[in-house]
Amino acid sequence: MFLNIVFLLAGFVALIFGADFLVKGAASIAKKFHISTLVIGLTVVAFGTSMPELTVGVTAALRNSTDIVLGNVIGSNIANILLILGICALVQPLIVKSTTVWKEIPLALAGMGLIFVEANDSLFDNIPSNAITRTDGVSLLVLFVIFMYYIFGLARNDRDAKASAESTKIQTYSTSLSVVYAFIGFGLLVLGGSLLVDNAVGIAEKAGLSQSLIGLTVVAIGTSLPELATSLIATIKGQNDIAIGNVIGSNIFNTFWILGASSSVAPLPVAANGSIDIAVGVAATLGLFIFMFVNGRHRLNRIEGLVFVLAYFAYMGFLIKQG
Repeated sequence: MFLNIVFLLAGFVALIFGADFLVKGAASIAKKFHISTLVIGLTVVAFGTSMPELTVGVTAALRNSTDIVLGNVIGSNIANILLILGICALVQPLIVKSTTVWKEIPLALAGMGLIFVEANDSLFDNIPSNAITRTDGVSLLVLFVIFMYYIFGLARNDRDAKASAESTKIQTYSTSLSVVYAFIGFGLLVLGGSLLVDNAVGIAEKAGLSQSLIGLTVVAIGTSLPELATSLIATIKGQNDIAIGNVIGSNIFNTFWILGASSSVAPLPVAANGSIDIAVGVAATLGLFIFMFVNGRHRLNRIEGLVFVLAYFAYMGFLIKQG
């Protein structure tokens, strides 16, 4: 098992560096073709931070390790809100823009609610087994396209959003070096995804744990490291919009894009306790929305951040107890 752990960690490192190289190369190429930094910021950079989850999801689906796929997405969404936003709020209370409160957070909540419905066929459609089907996956991808259209429209009409995106510093390289960076990044992502999935399955088998548990804990936290780093640094710098926007945007990407793409590759059976985990994700997102109105302020204070962190560790304890 020691080698499995070493290779698992190597997989995490490869995913993080792979996403970084791919973003550098792709953003540089886009800049050379005179694509605006607004478009680059909303696509290349945003997609880049979600590449670890996507790579793991598609790789696991192709290898029929479907429990890891759903566990990774739901676990990442829960960790993003309870752990990452909780830690950021402990460092510094987060003031949230009204558009995030009234649009992005409800959209993330609706996405989790939709997954709950799609994952409970026996409850809503009288079907014996529960699974997120290819049809469900295609519907999620269609909704993701609509979301991206909304984001572009919002950015064009919102001076602050446009200024933020336009201020994104993009370093340009020669065309050949940009292509090399992109290919290296893609290669590292493929390698990292393979290492992570194979060794996560190996650890689960040797430790007598379910793939779903590994996906919800180790894999989910590992693939959320880019979001943790980005949001924590943004919080320290006082850039609250980036800190919370990164988390909510990542959850929306995870739900609609990554789960949609993964379930389009192969249907995702839902484990026995899968509905409970999805319900926790719904509750965490709903809790964030409710906290926005405590004392009539759109903010997440230190006490609420502590509640989130404690709730996350309580959830981890529940998962470990369930085995």
